[in-house]
Amino acid sequence: MLEESALRNLIQNALTEDIGSGDHSTLACIPATATGKAILKIKEDGILAGMEVAKTIFQLLEPNTVLIPFKKDGEVMKNGETAFEVNALVHTLLMGERLVLNCMQRMSGIATLTHQYVEKLKGYHTRLLDTRKTTPNFRLLEKEAVRIGGGVNHRMGLYDMVMLKDNHIDFAGGITAAVNKTVAYLKEKNLPLQIEVETRSLEDVREVLAVGQIHRIMLDNFTPQQVSEALVLINGRFETEASGGINLNTLEEYAKTGVDYVSAGAVIHHAVSLDLSLKAL
Repeated sequence: MLEESALRNLIQNALTEDIGSGDHSTLACIPATATGKAILKIKEDGILAGMEVAKTIFQLLEPNTVLIPFKKDGEVMKNGETAFEVNALVHTLLMGERLVLNCMQRMSGIATLTHQYVEKLKGYHTRLLDTRKTTPNFRLLEKEAVRIGGGVNHRMGLYDMVMLKDNHIDFAGGITAAVNKTVAYLKEKNLPLQIEVETRSLEDVREVLAVGQIHRIMLDNFTPQQVSEALVLINGRFETEASGGINLNTLEEYAKTGVDYVSAGAVIHHAVSLDLSLKAL
């Protein structure tokens, strides 16, 4: 679930960006005391996401805002349905409108695409991970949308998990050196972080197995056949993740191997925002 202070900070920064010195369109023609209501109209089929975000946006602008939900995050939405009704000062409705729509349209697009991936994994052991390929300053909500769509959040950033990727390994002098240095560093700093190591070949996998001390092996740009061969070598010793160019067309072939996770940045950066609108009543 969303961490409240992080969500409030994101929203406040976005409101500051949008409102600046004032919403002069609204200030010019609407009395400050005017109250009103609006509904969020769904104009495209998909998976709904961002209901809690919308509520927080309006209530940050006006704590007395009343939002009446008709649907929940993660539910299937159909063109013509109403997601919620909101009652507040008209100034609140107009200042919050665009941010609510920007967040919910983007989040619903991501949740919808994630759901399509997850549906293809039904019946398989494999689970879907997102990545750090996110929009700067919007990662919190993009990853929340993945979760709502049925995916699993990978690390939030560079701080909550160690991932030794190709560049780390090359700069550190190889897999064994990178892992040993990392283990020593985490012990010295008393950091209880998991370690994932990227491998680019079966020989890399053998080296990781020899050095040990890690939690997950990433099989990067492996074909499904190569993933199967790697899983035989790993034999359940560590979690496994297939990554690199995996999409809706190839997803099932990777799931058939029995790999624990597949990661796909596409669920975020290939997602298309869905059509929603906020209309005055």
